[in-house]
Amino acid sequence: MKNWIPVLSVILSVCLVAACFAGCGGKMDVPASTTAPATETAASADVTEAAEVEVPQLSFAEGTVLRMATGYNSTKTGLFFDAEVAGDGITLADGKTYHTGDLKPTWVEVENRLGMKFENYYQGNSAQKEFQYWQERLNEIDMVSGTAAQLSEFGEAGSLVNIADYLDLMPNFKAYLEANPIVRLSVTGNTDTGAIYFSPYFDGVNDIERMPLMRVDWVVALLDGEGEFTAEKSGTTAASVYEPYMPTSGKVTVDVVNLDGTAVESVTKDYDAAGNIVALMNAAGPMSGVDAVNMLRTYIDTAYNGYYGTTRSNLFVGQNAAWDADELVALLRCVVANAPTLNGTDTIQGLFSREDNNNQRRVDLFRFAGILFGVRGLESRQDYLYVGTDGQLHDARQEPETYVAMERMNALVQEGLISKSFVDGSKESSSTMLENDMGFMSYDYNQTQTILNETKLQDGEKYMAVMVPVACWNDGEETYMRFTESWRSVKTDGWGISVAGVGSDENKLNAALKLIDYAYSPEGQILMSYGPDAFIKEGETFMFNGQEMPVIADATYAELWEKASGNYTNYARMYLGSTLSFVKSQAFEYQCTHVVGKEGAGYISTAIALGTIKHPELAVTANPWYTSIPTVLPTTQSENDEIASLTELKNSFSSSKGDDQVNILVDQIVSGYTRDGMGSAEEAAEYVVTTMNGKLYLFDKQAAFERLLDYYNSLVG
Repeated sequence: MKNWIPVLSVILSVCLVAACFAGCGGKMDVPASTTAPATETAASADVTEAAEVEVPQLSFAEGTVLRMATGYNSTKTGLFFDAEVAGDGITLADGKTYHTGDLKPTWVEVENRLGMKFENYYQGNSAQKEFQYWQERLNEIDMVSGTAAQLSEFGEAGSLVNIADYLDLMPNFKAYLEANPIVRLSVTGNTDTGAIYFSPYFDGVNDIERMPLMRVDWVVALLDGEGEFTAEKSGTTAASVYEPYMPTSGKVTVDVVNLDGTAVESVTKDYDAAGNIVALMNAAGPMSGVDAVNMLRTYIDTAYNGYYGTTRSNLFVGQNAAWDADELVALLRCVVANAPTLNGTDTIQGLFSREDNNNQRRVDLFRFAGILFGVRGLESRQDYLYVGTDGQLHDARQEPETYVAMERMNALVQEGLISKSFVDGSKESSSTMLENDMGFMSYDYNQTQTILNETKLQDGEKYMAVMVPVACWNDGEETYMRFTESWRSVKTDGWGISVAGVGSDENKLNAALKLIDYAYSPEGQILMSYGPDAFIKEGETFMFNGQEMPVIADATYAELWEKASGNYTNYARMYLGSTLSFVKSQAFEYQCTHVVGKEGAGYISTAIALGTIKHPELAVTANPWYTSIPTVLPTTQSENDEIASLTELKNSFSSSKGDDQVNILVDQIVSGYTRDGMGSAEEAAEYVVTTMNGKLYLFDKQAAFERLLDYYNSLVG
């Protein structure tokens, strides 16, 4: 076994001990294990001695077969190779050739290490649709993908194994749950019994997820330098529709990280001296792109009292960035009106989504609106729920502030600052937006999008993650600060064990439980993220978030680019068979992140570490506003039935892919208020409360949340 496994085991075991002394309410950034191999150090000797206590084992016959209806959204991303990926045969970095129908390397290794066998029953659907396919024939399979809500609901109905009954036989999984309170609460399906009906999936944990991304070279070109901005040709700004969000007078002071990333300092937005940039532009009316840029330059110099000097772009793209929604709107106006200078055409699309014709990606624009305008619940881990300062659950769909934010986004559409393809739902992607110098800004995942610097952009062009904006957040006070709700926790998908499938076969049950437990062990977490040892450099590690982690092999890195254009997640799922469920470490992904991606993410990481970007906590916090909403709540069968009957509520706010999917918030961004009875923010919220019966939905969720908190309090004493 590689030398990083004992090192990681010791680190994780020591962390678990520390967490236990700190109490169950403590928050940990890394998973833990109750066992560790012996090493020469005194600390690890103590761990080894503790691990020698005999623990009952999950035993099963060698070669026990598990029928797996599990994967991730596509036949290409299942446990087995499909024809589209393998073709007539594909040779990977481990030197082995795989064919259609063969197990992928990660799962071959699981078979070898654990002694079980896998058969493929996966239909290649999303988790929700995969479970729907099998829910009436669960006797035909042993493990199945599903959403957390589905798996908990059918678990309560007796269709899925209660994993909690076997936690004493699952030391690794048990330790992970004990170390991460919100995870334990997110997978609790019944607060009377503490039942758990699925193994949770983490696409990274306790870290920021989506980030704003900009063509920073365009920002630099417009804002930096001595004297006035000039251009041979520019367009004209549109008639103004968007109105100021930030103050028009007074001063706002916010904390930022200093330019070299070593400390926190305060900057002041002086509206008395400079005015509000949106109000100034609106009063001036349509103007040339050149005049708009010079107005924005003057505003930055005056509002920040020369803080940014001639490198005004740092307001938006620097480590010490302090931009807000109004300043972004002013920048968007400048970018769109200066297309001839920036891309040599008459057109630039301001904000765009990764796939403008895909509802699953289009919803990212209302998520972005949440951090622009200080609205909670738009990037919730569960539906649109969040915990208020009053300790009660709130639903963003039932609050006027949500629709006011969409009004502001619709104003951007009317000014032509959101991509035409988003508005008409035509087929456009971030790849073509960047390759053709068409698009300026998006809100997305850093690694998968910044690799486009390598594949779609030219020398001197730079698409980078930038700091989240300053907004007014009500965390108990009306506070101007940076906050992101896009925080990694338990995802909404998981794997369950079919009661009818395993039946009375103890071998099958134990094998399924062993698979889950192994996936949460130190070496299991590495395997489920990196794939087998052949894809890792022997004997080499690097420090990632305070942990010593493996380095990927050179051949793996080369293959990642050759077969997946640098997209780690696609490569891992399609070729290695890793990151399909359980815990996905970001350490592999970090190594595959483009240098530009590392730069922007590094700024954000520093800001989070120094406290200038706040976020939900994976713990029950003193101020409940900061408590991350559990990914699933333990609703009863009658509550599930009531919630399932609210079809208009469910169908009107979908975040799923598909031409038939509808989301009112996306529609409002595009067209404003179009539904009868929803003609204003107040009317829209009230319509959801009453006509869509959101009040009943929230009542049932609140009841479950209160039971969950009571259960939590019983655990911590």
